[in-house]
Amino acid sequence: MKTKILIADDETSITDLLSYAFQKEGYLVEVASDGEEAYQQMLQFQPDIAILDVMMPKMSGYEICQKMNTDKNIGIILLTAKNDITDKVVGIELGADDYITKPFDIREVLVRVKSILRRLPQQSLSTNETYRILDLTIDKLGRKVSIQGKHVNLTLKEFDLLTLLIEHSERVFTREELLDLVWGMDYIGGTRTVDIHIRRLRQKLGNPYDQLLQTLYGVGYKVTKLEIHNEA
Repeated sequence: MKTKILIADDETSITDLLSYAFQKEGYLVEVASDGEEAYQQMLQFQPDIAILDVMMPKMSGYEICQKMNTDKNIGIILLTAKNDITDKVVGIELGADDYITKPFDIREVLVRVKSILRRLPQQSLSTNETYRILDLTIDKLGRKVSIQGKHVNLTLKEFDLLTLLIEHSERVFTREELLDLVWGMDYIGGTRTVDIHIRRLRQKLGNPYDQLLQTLYGVGYKVTKLEIHNEA
């Protein structure tokens, strides 16, 4: 099955350029010219990757990102005309996996998309392991997290980050290592991205599981070992 890409921007020159480039690479592409259309395409087309302009009529890329935050199977890349770290941080906090500043080189967009896609099949098909920590269950194959049987909505990168730390409990990872292993060497975002995702994971896991994610100030992060059971 072909990988599906959604491109949403009110500038036809951008959607035409990206659509042509991705179709040439063999992807199945749909486009949207405003936020409402993009949101409907997210639900109906169910893309693997959505490239969303931040400033669109009817609904912004931020709003779509926030609405789709519970769908961890869709990678989201935001396009922004502002090279402002605040705008980028907001996007990441709302669940975006990456961001690209306009104007951009089409090769950069292709690389960013491929970077996210590389992790999807490897993460989902590599193992059928399930990790249990007290009432917390992490199903690696199904890419599901639950506490006392209640589903915990995590984004793509939140799940990947949590799984990596759980699999290597008690090992301390620097922010740079986590950025490399979860986002990839070609990701040019700063280490602040890691801090944001750790904070969001703590909020979503809640007490007492937020205490699993330990900060080693000036170094990085680790998961504290609390009766972690690995079930094949």
